[in-house]
Amino acid sequence: MAQQKAQPAGSTEHPSGGHGGKFPPFESHTFASQVLWLAIVFIALYWLMSRVALPRIGSILEARRAQIAGDLAEAQRLKDQSDAAIAAYEKALAEARARAQALANETREKEAAAAEVRRKTLEAELNTKIAEAEKSIAVTRSSAMANVRGIAAEAASAIVERLVGVAPAGQEVANAVGDALKR
Repeated sequence: MAQQKAQPAGSTEHPSGGHGGKFPPFESHTFASQVLWLAIVFIALYWLMSRVALPRIGSILEARRAQIAGDLAEAQRLKDQSDAAIAAYEKALAEARARAQALANETREKEAAAAEVRRKTLEAELNTKIAEAEKSIAVTRSSAMANVRGIAAEAASAIVERLVGVAPAGQEVANAVGDALKR
């Protein structure tokens, strides 16, 4: 064990080599020098902060603020461009739809007109064929009617001859058949 020095009875020094029982910053005989050094350090730190650190921090904050403002302006510009592009796209789409509708209407009208022309042509052809058929029917009817007179006259003459036993005169039979057919 180490030997300890004997201390005088009024000494404020600790046996472990320290000062008395007081905390050194609170000692009254060192207080003035501590306040002086505190003021010097405070002024030095204040000057260092105000002249060096705070301007740097301020410039960093200003640069960040400018960067954010620039980014926001760029984002707004890009948004405006995209809005303009969307508006142009929608306008072009509406124009394309209108052109498609107009083209469809025009095509529909052309096809309707062509169908009407075909219908009229077909109708004219059918009317011509009907007229020819009616003429043919009229000719066939008149020839059939002429044959019917002859056949009817022959049949009537044969019936009268068979019933009566005498053949009637050809002119009388023809007149009787003509009267019967007119009714």
